[in-house]
Amino acid sequence: MKLKHITKTFVVLFLATLSQAFQSCSETDSDLVAFVEDNRLSTPNDTVYSLMGIINKMQVIADRTILLGELRGDLTALTENATLDLQDIANFTADATNPYNNARDYYAVIQNCNYFLATADTALTKRGRHVFETEYAVVKTYRAWTYLQLAINYGSVPFFTEPLLAEKEADPSLYPHYNVEQIANYFITDLAPYVDTEYPNYGTINALNSRSFYYPVRVLLGDLCLWAGRYREAAKYYHDYLTKQGDTHPTGVNSVSWTSYDFESILDSYAGQFSSSSSSEMLTYIPMETSEYDGIESHLSDVFNSTEDNNYYYQATHSAAYDELSRSQHYTLVYSDPVTLLPDTVSPADTVTYQNEMMRGDLRLMSIYSLRDVPTTSAVQSSLRQTCYKHNTTNVNILRLQHVYLRYAEALNRAGYPQSAFAVLKHGLWYQSIEKYISAEERTGAADLISFSQYTFLRENTQGTHSRGSGNADADTTYVIPTLASLSDSILYVEDRICDEMALETSAEGLRFPDLMRLSLHRNDPTFLAGKVARRQGSANYDASLFTLLSDKKNWYLPLE
Repeated sequence: MKLKHITKTFVVLFLATLSQAFQSCSETDSDLVAFVEDNRLSTPNDTVYSLMGIINKMQVIADRTILLGELRGDLTALTENATLDLQDIANFTADATNPYNNARDYYAVIQNCNYFLATADTALTKRGRHVFETEYAVVKTYRAWTYLQLAINYGSVPFFTEPLLAEKEADPSLYPHYNVEQIANYFITDLAPYVDTEYPNYGTINALNSRSFYYPVRVLLGDLCLWAGRYREAAKYYHDYLTKQGDTHPTGVNSVSWTSYDFESILDSYAGQFSSSSSSEMLTYIPMETSEYDGIESHLSDVFNSTEDNNYYYQATHSAAYDELSRSQHYTLVYSDPVTLLPDTVSPADTVTYQNEMMRGDLRLMSIYSLRDVPTTSAVQSSLRQTCYKHNTTNVNILRLQHVYLRYAEALNRAGYPQSAFAVLKHGLWYQSIEKYISAEERTGAADLISFSQYTFLRENTQGTHSRGSGNADADTTYVIPTLASLSDSILYVEDRICDEMALETSAEGLRFPDLMRLSLHRNDPTFLAGKVARRQGSANYDASLFTLLSDKKNWYLPLE
């Protein structure tokens, strides 16, 4: 990308005095105040430079977005080779000296966004089009997304939407503190007018599709509504993103599956999705540099993979809790009987012996992680080497299609439509599955929230998320919503299944702790999150002290210093 070489000087730098003020509101340093030109963004050439300047700031928080969201959850365990900084994150003991705990870096993005929004000449037109219209919307999404990450990681944070241009403005006591719900509600209103604004399109930049640099406005509005507890609105935003005429997003049918009834061979079209930035599954990523000379590289590969830079000692891997969940899934295979040639349904017996125990149950774990022994004569290099295919590229993925479908299911369920939500997991939402598996009463209530074109969403391009790793979920008679006493009971049951599916589908992607946090807030029950994380090392190694710590919500957040 070489972003540092195309960032103009008018892109304002963050006032470093703000981070100083977190430590002491009386401390200032005039040498740290950024120089700001008296210059409006008023030419078309300003567009790419200003956006790339903001992306340059986002590169700084890219890795930590994944690490803070993943290491504090229950699906990833650190090895003995992990740095002390990573261990402190996982153990909830990170203090102000931890390099991953720096609120200043989030405010650097926000400050750049505030400056752009305050100085862009929105009245400028060329050939009847407002020159900065699309970029203005994009910058608003960058700011909203960054504030959301800030609140998720720090709880209640100083909130301002104007650029800080003097030292005296960098005192956080001058601004209200907003929590995640307040931030969500603010930006729902702020972004709603831009829901139909098109992305800017600069074509390909250094072999990367520039449209993937931007977070879809509708999806972000759905995310904000979900955090704000505005469930029907969230479901509507997700639905409308997925079904937008001319830009529809069926689930696709990528999966990892057994190909024969004797469970000896596997077909995998799952892991490859994560290695290609052009995959239809990958929606948004933060583009990173490919060398330190050019700027900021991602080091996620050095955490999750064996690389030359870490002497092949990987630092993070799948947890015992993730292993248990994956093994407990009921795999269902539909195949043609070799004698009768009729379709048959079979599941592997518990006594089946596998080449790799990660093949038991859901196959996504086996697809994502590869462990191999490579003999070495080096005394400093590990011979046991891991590859995590979700972190095998130079860019940092922050949104993909299955994230949208799972949050859509979460919103539908909380809006009072558990059958529709469960259909996302089991069948996929397409015309016939909606008619067949969702009651007339629920179809009437959900109405346009589950309206999918019969010409675009087909059996051939749509599947339930669970089928991506657990075989043909359509045919699994054990994967159902049981008869329960009330609608609220059904909602909680389906939410548990969604939570499990989020684990199976998004492990190692930095979403787990925020997902657990949000589900706990839905339930008004911090012990839901606490119980999951306390079982990180497996059900036999329950961590009672960690459960007690996380049962108090204030311990979910990093110290804001």
